[in-house]
Amino acid sequence: MPKQHSPKIQVSVSSEIGRLRRLLVHSPDSGLGKVVPSKAQDWLFEDIVHLDTIRRKEYDYYTKILLYFLDPEKIRGRLAEIDSEENKRAFYKPGDEKFFRSDKVVELQWLLADILTDHEIKLKLVASVCAIEACSYDTQKELQGLSPVQLSKTFISGTMTDDKMLFAPIPNFIFTRDIGIVINNYVLLNKPAKKARTREALLAKYIFYNHPLFAEYQDKIIELADTHHHFLLPREGDDKKVTLEGGDVMVVSKDHVLIGVSERTSLEAAYQAIQVLFEKNVVKKITIIRIPKKRDYMHIDTIFTQIKRNVWILLGNFSRKAMKHEDEDTVQWILETGKKEDKMKIIQFRKKDPGNPEYFDNLEDLLTDISKNDLECTEKVRFIYSGNNEFPFDAREQWTDSCNLLALKEGVVLGYDRNDKTVEAFKAGGFAIIHAHELIAALENGTTSPDSLENTLILMPSAELSRARGGFHCMSMPLHRDEI
Repeated sequence: MPKQHSPKIQVSVSSEIGRLRRLLVHSPDSGLGKVVPSKAQDWLFEDIVHLDTIRRKEYDYYTKILLYFLDPEKIRGRLAEIDSEENKRAFYKPGDEKFFRSDKVVELQWLLADILTDHEIKLKLVASVCAIEACSYDTQKELQGLSPVQLSKTFISGTMTDDKMLFAPIPNFIFTRDIGIVINNYVLLNKPAKKARTREALLAKYIFYNHPLFAEYQDKIIELADTHHHFLLPREGDDKKVTLEGGDVMVVSKDHVLIGVSERTSLEAAYQAIQVLFEKNVVKKITIIRIPKKRDYMHIDTIFTQIKRNVWILLGNFSRKAMKHEDEDTVQWILETGKKEDKMKIIQFRKKDPGNPEYFDNLEDLLTDISKNDLECTEKVRFIYSGNNEFPFDAREQWTDSCNLLALKEGVVLGYDRNDKTVEAFKAGGFAIIHAHELIAALENGTTSPDSLENTLILMPSAELSRARGGFHCMSMPLHRDEI
């Protein structure tokens, strides 16, 4: 039976770049190794992936760096033991007794196992999952007999034993950003757009409402309701459907949230989020960023993220220069996208006067305004562009998440090592570049420390991870950042 986590934690996120102190993650599980080519795109992957490479040669670097920054006692001085032949798999497997089990780098599978020790919750969740997955009554009884650790693994991987799959895996569970978002000290639960992620949302809801880790925040969990009579609306193409994913929500200051309307987040969800966040006085300002509904973009965090108060990474297609060019070529835009309404729209609402919004022509103007007015930055606002803004590298590298970066603290970000032109742009912008294995060695031998790192892009191996179409911003749900 898993040990309960301490319920005394702080849940608070008021920026994208404050020093990261606690986050939710999910280590790659065996379900990723069961994605088949015919179902890959249905399960939102671009290709099948090699599980062992992801676990031991890619995601393990991510875990180690997170632990050095957030919970160094779990890793410092233990590298040889962790990487030994005996333990090299155990440290990263949530179902193993030697799993790292940090209360700073918090593993969702362990939280799920924790709540399943409650018999009533276990019965409810088994029944709910079996209803979603159309399981037989016998299967439901069989699941009820599993231990909490084994049941949590089965819920996520779809597998009871190595040779017995009960239902599809949920390989996107590694992208914890999309299950919820912390806005100040509120938790906004998400409503995924794709059926493949339905079970993720259910498991996340049970964790947030039932785990002692979040006991003090029960009155600060926000769920968006489905539109009245939504079940009578057309199945496809109706903006009244409520879908919201965390990659479309950014907390850029304690008073200001950005919400993307995209392929995955609907206009109705954005409208409801504005209503509830203003009603509960969570923020004072909400900016809606409506981007084309294209797989290339998916969420707003695939086209920009924040590096420092005055530095952002951005896909050049949405720069000031590019948007001005599109205005001059409206006919060409319509021919390419099908309708004029598919152009980017940026509308900013203020709680004190929501009927009088402000409009921005492009992302550069919005992000500059955030740096100067929300974050009171006096330095020049700078942009680093995907692929160094060179065609075709800008589009190629955006596809492999050049803009989807996670800030461990202001100016220190994690990204993939395959985006060469973007790395050149960071170098030209005055950033140091260090590979993950080099940084881990330096952190272990004491030649550097998280506190001493500044203006640094940490490059992570990505041959397999990038096939899943998500970077480290996607693979994190910050629970606590320091205020900036």
